[in-house]
Formats: sequence, C-alpha cells, structure tokens
Amino acid sequence: MHYSDSYQSFKIETDEDDKPYEEGSDSESLNDNSENEEAGSQQRRGSILEPVWPQSYRQSMDLLGSLPSSYQGAISMSRLGSSFLSSSIIRKRTDDVMPFLNKPLIQASDEGKPAPNLRQPSVTKVLSDKKQSIMVEEGPPIYQQSSYGQAVINGMNVLCGVGILSTPYAVRQGGWLGMSVLLVYALLSFYTGILLRCCLDSQPGIQTYPDIGQAAFGTTGRIFVSIILYVELYACSIEYLILESDNLSSLFPNVHLKMGLFELNSHILFALIVTIAVLPTVWLRDMSVLSYISAGGVLASILVVVCLFWVGLVDHVNEHSKGATLNLSTLPVAIGLYGFCYSGHAVFPNIYSSMEKPSQYPAVLLTSFGLCTLMYAAVAIMGYQMFGQSTHSQFTLNLPKEFVASKIAVWTTVVNPFTKYPFFDSHLEELIPPTNTKFATYSILIRTALVISTLVVGLTIPYFGLVLALIGSLLTMLVTLILPCVCYLSILRGKVSIFRKMMCLLVIGIGVMSSTLGTYSAISKIVDKMS
Repeated sequence: MHYSDSYQSFKIETDEDDKPYEEGSDSESLNDNSENEEAGSQQRRGSILEPVWPQSYRQSMDLLGSLPSSYQGAISMSRLGSSFLSSSIIRKRTDDVMPFLNKPLIQASDEGKPAPNLRQPSVTKVLSDKKQSIMVEEGPPIYQQSSYGQAVINGMNVLCGVGILSTPYAVRQGGWLGMSVLLVYALLSFYTGILLRCCLDSQPGIQTYPDIGQAAFGTTGRIFVSIILYVELYACSIEYLILESDNLSSLFPNVHLKMGLFELNSHILFALIVTIAVLPTVWLRDMSVLSYISAGGVLASILVVVCLFWVGLVDHVNEHSKGATLNLSTLPVAIGLYGFCYSGHAVFPNIYSSMEKPSQYPAVLLTSFGLCTLMYAAVAIMGYQMFGQSTHSQFTLNLPKEFVASKIAVWTTVVNPFTKYPFFDSHLEELIPPTNTKFATYSILIRTALVISTLVVGLTIPYFGLVLALIGSLLTMLVTLILPCVCYLSILRGKVSIFRKMMCLLVIGIGVMSSTLGTYSAISKIVDKMS
C-alpha cells in the first residue's frame, strides 16, 4: 500500500509482562470526540493494520460490489503484500523489504484489560497473544465515502445476481406456499446483516468478513471464513459458466463441431468458447477496469425483469398456470434456491466501511433487501404463471426466441457475467511470495488452472438449478445465517442479552436445518441425474 507523504505512523511494542497501555494526558484530549460516530468510523476505516491472507479480499469485494474502495490506485496482486504462509515462513528474510509483514493480527482484547476505545480518531490499539502493539497515526489515509443512495445501489448490485433467474423455478419446486421461505430468509438475512455491523464496531481495524472471523476465533477463524467465502466464489464461477453455456446453446442450438471421431454439441462447444473468452480478463492485473462495467449489474437485472414482463404482458405469452400449493418432496431444492438470493453478506462489511454515514447502514440494508425481495417475488410469480410446470432453471431459457425482448434478456444474461468472473479466481496467488521473480508467471498459471477446473466441473455437473440449490444450501446458509450469529456470540460474549442470544440460536438452528435438508436433496438429485 502506498500512502501520501503526509501520512506517517510509528509502532510501539511492549512485552506481555509489561504494564498495559494506559491513556495519559495526550489521549484525554482525543476522548473529547468519543461520542462522534463519524470520527470513530473514520478511525476504524483508516486503520493501517495489514492482516494476513487474504489481503486482496477487501479490494476484490470492493470492485465486485462496485464500492468506492478505501485503497486507492490500481489493484496489483504483487503490491498487496505477502500471504499467510509466506508471512510466517520467509518473515526473517523480508523484514527489510516488506516491514509491514510484522504487523500484528486483529485480535480480541484479553479479559481483565481495558477494551480499546473505538472513537479515538488517531490512536489505534491492537492486542496480540504475546505482545501489545500501539499504532499511533498522524493523519488518516485517503479514502472515498458512499452516500445513502450509492450504498443502496451497491447492496442491490450484490444481491441481484443470477439467483433472480431461478425464482420461477423455485416456485415450481416448492409451490406457492413455498414462497414464504423467501420472506423468512429476507428477514433473517437482514437481521444477520445487522449483526455483522455489531461485529465490525466491536474492535478497531475490522473491515471485512475474514477480519470478523479472526476477531471471533483468531487466525483459525480467519482462515476458515476465508476458505468458505472463496469456495462460494469458486462455485459461483462454475455457475456462471453453466449459465453462459445454457443460454448460448439455446440461441444457437444447431451449432456443433466435429473433429474426426469427436463431436462437440452446442453446450460443450459454447462452454469451451466462453472459457477461452474469459481467460484474458482473468489475467488482468488491474481489475478496476471491469468494476465500471460490473456496476451495471443492477441495471442488467432490472432490464431482464422488464423483458420478462414485456413478453408476458405485451407479447401475451402466458399459460396462466395455477400450480401446486405446496410440494413437500422438492421443497428442499426451493430452500437452496431462495437462500442463494441473499448471498451478499460477504460484501456487506465493505459497504458499511465505505459509508459516509454508518448510522444509515440499517436503513440501507432495509431498502436493499426490501427492493430485491419485491423484485424476486414479482419475477417468481410472473415467470411461473407464464411457463407453469415447464419452467426451466433459468426463465431466459423459456422465453420465445422470436421476440425482441427475449433476445435482449438472453444477451444481457450472457454478457453480464463476463464482468464478474475475474473477481472470483484471483486470490490463491497470494500464497506465492510476491518477491519471487516468477510471481507473474505463477499467477497466470494459477488463474488459468482455476478457470480450466471450473470448465471441467461445469461440464461434469451441467445442472444450473441443482448446483445453485447446492451453493445456496451448503455455502450461503453458512455465510448468511450461521457464521454471523456464531461470530457475534463469540466476539460479544458476556455482553449479549438473553433475547439476542435466543434470536441468534434460533437463526443458527434454522440455518443448520435448511442447510442439511437442502444439501442432501441437491446432492441426491445431482447423483440421480449423473447416474
């Protein structure tokens, strides 16, 4: 990270047995602003703490969510510092070149010691297991702030993904009463989003989801949360590949390629073409170029919804299907599909950290969840009424190809994932020391291998709806419902009211039950289709 010349800091370290830091007369003048929420927010966002792997998580999530990142300049992986592994293995050899590797992790304050003051604008205290480190800053780093409207758009951009394409299929699987699951998940996801804010405010320097995991369970928690988040992102990249192949093959069903004894049908051929087309974007060192296009995710989702309603109301494509009231046998699949619709919690900490007025965060979440839930419900009802029991896992596959609105919807669905795919496969390279002379070569090889692996998995399990249900059940339930509550109870243990504790346990129970039922159902159906 490069800071301006006016931004300087120094670090004071004391042994564990030394006297704990006590605020003297110099810090008393800072406490006058302790009630100022914005100053406290600036201090929290302006922390110079450099956590271990994954260091590129904040930047990628900012770009993926189209956030005004607090890290200015082009994103270059070689400039993001070392990984968790290299920071412990080659620490002695890189102290002079990369001194920030020795900065402590985010850790909870020890019991019996005074908790750090979150509202001090220029003094940051970070506690570690063996020593106490006091970070003293002179002047905050440069960062951008988002207004209420921008934060709402960012929230909707994160929530309104490919899940909206499968909501009519979810109604087919769960029935009309099954739509109540959508509302339940919306309420629970909103609540856990508020819990994430409490975790972010609990200690200075917490800015991302992995930071929360570390504050709750140390380095093990950080690594576990990071792995879960990256597995979810990797699974989403597989979904995008299946999505592209399905829609392109529906546009050009007769396209095929024959090479001797081998013949590639349209589905496999377009999967290969999309993989080749997406590779150059994955190799980009500066992904901020794609963030401007990715910011149109909300507009793309709205455009696809408008096209669906246009085909149904103007072009009069409507079966007026009544459908089943409740399908208990396939309801677990619908649970996973509805759960996937609210898989934005990985980016919510970044949205909160980037807000100009953090006190508006609950209103931002309420607005984003409210608008997205209305959009999900409207598409689910309209799509299922239009196509009934013939509804596919993506409603774009049901749209008659002779209508202009149908072509617009399909091509919008095809183009939009190209701007998001590169953000999913750019983090494992942090396990390579950036001082390695072949870092760039290894980086390209790792990214290429990840893209090829998504192609292999996507062709092996080309079932968009079932894979989406599996992601929603197994991973989204963890990230959205279970982990926020578990981390909240761990970080704020002893300060949580009985009501809050009971609410968290209820949400965890619902999340575990939904995850178990949905995962088992999705896997069993995938196995049946493959056998």
